Amino acid sequence: MRIYSRIFANNSRLIRIWNIMEKIFVSKNGLKKLEDELLYLKTARRKEIAQRIAEAKEYGDISENSEYEEAKNEQALVESRIVEIGSMIKNSSLLTSAVSKDRVGYGSQIKVKINQKTKIFKLVGSAESDPAEGMISCNSPIAKALIGLKKGEEAEVAAPSGMIKYRILEIK
Repeated sequence: MRIYSRIFANNSRLIRIWNIMEKIFVSKNGLKKLEDELLYLKTARRKEIAQRIAEAKEYGDISENSEYEEAKNEQALVESRIVEIGSMIKNSSLLTSAVSKDRVGYGSQIKVKINQKTKIFKLVGSAESDPAEGMISCNSPIAKALIGLKKGEEAEVAAPSGMIKYRILEIK
């Protein structure tokens, strides 16, 4: 993965934009969520922040105006998120359903046995991963170890607590 940054000045602030040159795997739902967030940020959030900036300017001297500073900082964060999401969408590669129900692949929903416990994971793109909800990034060490395995096969993954064994019970 090649990552580089570009720094530009925006209202006397320096903002670093990270450009990710690697394809980002995303499902249809994940892509829709990214597009919805981008639309929200470009429309509603920009308007809210512009209104806050205008209100803060009405307080007078902006050089010592904390409301103005806060609004400008929030504006910079929103603008960098807009660029980040735009880059993610531009570099996205749509995940289709698993190629095979016989082997674990991108988009697979799998039931695994981990240390006598059963868990269900779905392999998703990094943009939509949420480990607490069982949605793990296809770029994660766990997913990389499980991709290509068949039902009944095992993989060991290094974790801070030691090696963890995963046994594939079901592939959907």
